[in-house]
Amino acid sequence: MNIKIMSYNTQHCLNFITREIDFDIITDTIKKCGADIIGLQEMRGEGDRADYTAQTETLAEKLGFNYYFAEAIRIGGTNPYGNAVLSRYPIISAETVPIPDPAVKKYDQNYETRCLMKAKIDVGGGINVLVSHFGLNPDEQENAVKTVVANLPKEKCVLMGDFNMQPDNENLAPIKQRLCDTAEKFDSPKLSFPSDIPRVKIDYIFVSSDLTVADADIPAIVSSDHRPHVATINI
Repeated sequence: MNIKIMSYNTQHCLNFITREIDFDIITDTIKKCGADIIGLQEMRGEGDRADYTAQTETLAEKLGFNYYFAEAIRIGGTNPYGNAVLSRYPIISAETVPIPDPAVKKYDQNYETRCLMKAKIDVGGGINVLVSHFGLNPDEQENAVKTVVANLPKEKCVLMGDFNMQPDNENLAPIKQRLCDTAEKFDSPKLSFPSDIPRVKIDYIFVSSDLTVADADIPAIVSSDHRPHVATINI
C-alpha cells in the first residue's frame, strides 16, 4: 500500500506573503500535496498570548485528521512551541522526547531547546513516525542526531523535519548510515528554503530500508517560509 508522507515547517502557520497567521493556506498546501501523514515544525500551542492557539488541533479539524503536538519549549514561560504530526490514520501512541541542550554554548547563533516527536500510526500493520526541528548550532545538531539515533525503531520508520543542515553536513552521517534519504528519488536537485527563491535544502524525509520509496519531491509552493517536502512510500 502506498501512502504520502510530508514534512512541513509552517513558521507557526504564517502566510509567507501576507505575514499573517493563515490556517487555510497551510491546510490547502497539505491538500494539494495529497499528504496522508504530515510532520510539522514550528507549531504553537495554546498559551496566554492571543496568537498562541492550539494550531495543530485547528489544522486537524480542518483536514479531519488525527493529531499530536509535541511541546519543545514554552516561549516566555507560558506559550507552547514545538513539533507535531497530523495523520489520516489513527495514532496508536505518541510521545515527546527532549533533546538535551549543550552543557556549554560554543557558538554565536541563537540557542533553543528542541524535541523529538515519536508516534506509531495505525496503517500497514503499524508505521513509526519521528519528527524534529534541529537547532542552528553544530553542538545542538550533534545532540539532536544522538537523540534521534537512540530513539530509532528497528523497522517501518519515517524520520522527517527541518534539520537546519545541508546534505553534505557531516553531522548527518549517523542518520544516513541507518536510514535512506528519499531525496535520492528527486528528478532533479531540489532546494527548500526560503520558499520564494530557495537557496538551500535543510528539510528531509528519511525512511528505513524495509519501506520502498516510490517518488519524492519539494514542490514549488510558497505558503510558509519553507517549501514542503513530500515522498510516496510503500508499506
